[in-house]
Amino acid sequence: QLQLVESGGGLVQPGGSLRLSCAVPKFALDQEAVGWFRQAPGKEREGVACISTSRDYTIYADSVRGRFTISKDSAKNTVYLQMNRLKPDDTAIYYCALDPVQLGTLRPDDFRNWGRGTQVTVSS
Repeated sequence: QLQLVESGGGLVQPGGSLRLSCAVPKFALDQEAVGWFRQAPGKEREGVACISTSRDYTIYADSVRGRFTISKDSAKNTVYLQMNRLKPDDTAIYYCALDPVQLGTLRPDDFRNWGRGTQVTVSS
């Protein structure tokens, strides 16, 4: 079964930046929405951002709007999550996944083909 691959996590100080990458097969990048999610210890998985090429939309959670930017590079078959002005509350494992129906949501249940995640730790 297709599984996406995340990379780019690490340790960063509050106020710093990181860019996460999600490798996505070309057919999926062109036809499905790609979402970023995160899960902190003891908390439920939550949607962070989503992008659709074919339906031309991007969506952000209120908690990251204005600080995070989702984008794609079709030549590299990659979706990025640029994270700026990071806070300790952003600490979590970050995952990417696909929504073939492109419902325009950030509900984890609408997504599939989850990657294994990449750890982001924001701490001084």
